[in-house]
Amino acid sequence: MAAHSGPNKHAVAPMEVSVEAGNAGAAEWLDDDGRPCRKGTFWTASAHIITAVIGSGVLSLAWAIAQLGWVAGPAAMLLFAFVTYYTATLLAECYRTGDAETGKRNYTYMDAVRSNLGGAKVVFCGVIQYANLVGVAIGYTIASSISMKAIRRAGCFHTNGHSDPCNSSSIPYMILFGVVQILFSQIPDFDQIWWLSIVAAVMSFTYSSIGLALGIAQTISNGGFKGSLTGISIGADVTSTQKIWHSLQAFGDIAFAYSFSNILIEIQDTIKAPPPSEAKVMQKATRLSVATTTVFYMLCGCMGYAAFGDASPDNLLTGFGFYEPFWLLDVANVAIVVHLVGAYQVFCQPIFAFVERRANAAWPDSAFISRELRVGPFALSVFRLMWRSAFVCVTTVVAMLLPFFGNVVGFLGAVSFWPLTVYFPVEMYIKQRRVPRGSTKWICLQTLSISCLIVSIAAAAGSIADVIDALKVYRPFSG
Repeated sequence: MAAHSGPNKHAVAPMEVSVEAGNAGAAEWLDDDGRPCRKGTFWTASAHIITAVIGSGVLSLAWAIAQLGWVAGPAAMLLFAFVTYYTATLLAECYRTGDAETGKRNYTYMDAVRSNLGGAKVVFCGVIQYANLVGVAIGYTIASSISMKAIRRAGCFHTNGHSDPCNSSSIPYMILFGVVQILFSQIPDFDQIWWLSIVAAVMSFTYSSIGLALGIAQTISNGGFKGSLTGISIGADVTSTQKIWHSLQAFGDIAFAYSFSNILIEIQDTIKAPPPSEAKVMQKATRLSVATTTVFYMLCGCMGYAAFGDASPDNLLTGFGFYEPFWLLDVANVAIVVHLVGAYQVFCQPIFAFVERRANAAWPDSAFISRELRVGPFALSVFRLMWRSAFVCVTTVVAMLLPFFGNVVGFLGAVSFWPLTVYFPVEMYIKQRRVPRGSTKWICLQTLSISCLIVSIAAAAGSIADVIDALKVYRPFSG
């Protein structure tokens, strides 16, 4: 798994840098590690985080609050917002090993774990991080096709009335999304997709605002707030077992709606050199991003629940809680698709970088891997073109094969939430800051870690129950 072993200040592999002609000799163009100067700022880091965090998961929060009710739902949101922010500030401290401004940089989450903890934990981290990122890529392919299909259905309902089923296949939309991703995947690295992140962040605000506005309008036309303090009541439609599973799943949904730790170090590696230290900039960006996200989540989730009560759909804009104005639903769903195009890249760039670094280390003299042709923001090499295109094709085919993969993503999210968001940041911080075992701080950090482990296990159980239900009626390529 080792992509970096020992200090490599001058051994700069071409794939890692995405070679820019004429860089090599100009010292002022290079950072302290011999790589081209990073240009990222507080604002670009915030845009990357918001793009990664405010996924279309925001639209399922009304469903999550419906399972938990007016008390536990918003409380769970605030709790997980705090946990995510706090553990992200701990993780940001681990970007450099040693001194915060001059210590050795860790380019990826795995590098940070290798520098601070080492051993089998590095492999454990790598498997979970990359499995989760691949899962997210597949989940986003499905989510984008659902939104594209919803645009067609909204028009069909408007023309033919709500009694028409307006069914269609989502497979052509998945293929279209895959083709677009093959193109964008040729952008060589994270630092150069900042513009895509900013467009995606604007889009996420667009569709969240439309969902919020429609929720408010529906609440006004209802003449008041729907919902109850304890959420969906047990009765003819919901057994007590289902209520438990769905509540666990809702906790999980809210917890993962915030998680971006698996790409935090990679985002931090785009920030320009100190002063101020990258950790300080990242902590400020995290504060802004998590606060912004929480306000949006609370508004969208609570207004959706207020509008529909127990009948809240699992996706406000594609579950047809609203039918009109159909053109506004179309605008919102187009915004979701554009956002998912950017978010897919934010989550896949670390996978691309990891494989390309390994290939470069294994075959340093191969022209097939290292020769590049630059066209605007794209850096084309035969290896990058073939491997990244193959990756996108595989994720698209899996999305078509498993239309219920959203449930599997829920399971992957549950399994990775504890190690990536809580366990590793806490353990690395304890090691780096030499927090004495048994001290008050140590006990508080370990209590936080164990509590989140319990949430992860409970949410995973809820997701497994859901996957088993989906398998009972499963037909491949039935999207």
